[in-house]
Amino acid sequence: MAVRGPTGPPVLSLADVSKAFGNVRALRDMSLDLHAGEIHALVGENGAGKSTLVKILAGVHRPDSGRLLVDDGPVAFTAPVDAQRAGVAVIYQEPTLFPDLSVTENIFVGRQPRTRWGTIDKARMRRQTREAFSRLGVEVDPERPARGLSIADQQLVEIAKALTRDARVLIMDEPTAALSGVEAERLFRVARSLRDAGAALLFISHRFDEVFALSDRVTVVRDGAFVSCDPTDDLDVDIVVRRMVGRDVDDLYPKQEASIGDTVLEVEGLTRQGVFADVSFTVRAGEIVALAGLVGAGRSEVVRAVFGVDRYDLGSVRVYGRRLPAGRPKAAMAAHMALVPEDRRQQGLVMESSIARNATATRRRPLSRAGLLTSRAENEAAHHWGERLRLKFGDLADTVSTLSGGNQQKVVLAKWLSTEPRVLFVDEPTRGIDVGTKAEVHRLLTTLAGEGVAVVMVSSELPEVLGMADRVLVMHEGRVTAELDRSEATEESVMYAATGTTSGKGAT
Repeated sequence: MAVRGPTGPPVLSLADVSKAFGNVRALRDMSLDLHAGEIHALVGENGAGKSTLVKILAGVHRPDSGRLLVDDGPVAFTAPVDAQRAGVAVIYQEPTLFPDLSVTENIFVGRQPRTRWGTIDKARMRRQTREAFSRLGVEVDPERPARGLSIADQQLVEIAKALTRDARVLIMDEPTAALSGVEAERLFRVARSLRDAGAALLFISHRFDEVFALSDRVTVVRDGAFVSCDPTDDLDVDIVVRRMVGRDVDDLYPKQEASIGDTVLEVEGLTRQGVFADVSFTVRAGEIVALAGLVGAGRSEVVRAVFGVDRYDLGSVRVYGRRLPAGRPKAAMAAHMALVPEDRRQQGLVMESSIARNATATRRRPLSRAGLLTSRAENEAAHHWGERLRLKFGDLADTVSTLSGGNQQKVVLAKWLSTEPRVLFVDEPTRGIDVGTKAEVHRLLTTLAGEGVAVVMVSSELPEVLGMADRVLVMHEGRVTAELDRSEATEESVMYAATGTTSGKGAT
């Protein structure tokens, strides 16, 4: 990668900015410079202050102290519209488009150009939309409704919107978390083209391969404070990790040898028309089995069907030899199964409920006395799991939406681990969380396996699969294409099976 350095004054800066929410100090004397023609990566653990920083740059929050500068001149963003007028645009991990409006209408919503007669100039809107996508080098139909667009295409619509606003600063907040490898690479091409055209980009990601492949400089933050800013070429992963967590993370995959017991879960011939077919596998006590494969292979769908969230057409699920009825999550829970879903916000948490209430959602009846559940009982149960999972929070009465992504994941884990499961499904357990929290989640999974829990892990991260699994089941287009023991699972053998290639050891 060519060495790039900042030239001229920064387009957008934070200077000694602090922000607190009650007793929680989210940012402490934070400084950051964004320059034209540069991709600047921002990295830090969950809870390090990245989201607060982004919201201040986007005009959502106002700093308590410090200065915000545009072209070296002080500004005050009192609302997002002020940031937009200054040329700042944010591309979030999960865009919020209006599903029933067209792509063009979404791009110009609230600022439609007018003809000389005062009517909406639809022809001009369509022309500018096509021009924006042409600049990005991608093809998206301006007339199609937003409903049904992939996350990747939704993000491109947001970027096109920024171009039509003449945005000079693009903030990309975990943009690849829900994208396939091909979609992510397309997004990177777009990012590089914007940089080369003179835009300033702030790129936030927990994926170090992306940070090192895409960025020109890297700023590290920890506990709401600035730690360092260096050219990417002067760094390596070990340096960045030490600065992020304040210590060495020597063992990201602390897999321990567990005593593998009897078969706990048996899945045989599971089929759901058009989704997956003839899926069979077993999981034994103390074993971690990973479901690997590319996005869309059917892994999450199989897990949801086994747990009873979705129905299946053929096949059977048995726990300790006892057949479970299809489509009955309560029966799965009664059989001591638990499911930590892929989408923690939509499927795992009630975002506006308290931390304590979310953490005890699966234990409300056992915690009740005479049909009444007290806040004290909720808090005591939540506090126990908060300590065990090293949860960082202000008050258990705070809404779970106030927590960082990694701490939200811990609350979902607490909710299900409190049921004392014998079979635990975890779907993308470390997606979107920082390296320190990843190590904690991995340590927890290997501890549970050591206690005899049968663990089924869905993961799209090959290092996580290879580092944590005793066995790897690889899926391709709804079918299991390989079963690999830990000793024979490699990146090559998994990818052969994930792409449906018959070469490679273990492929079927």
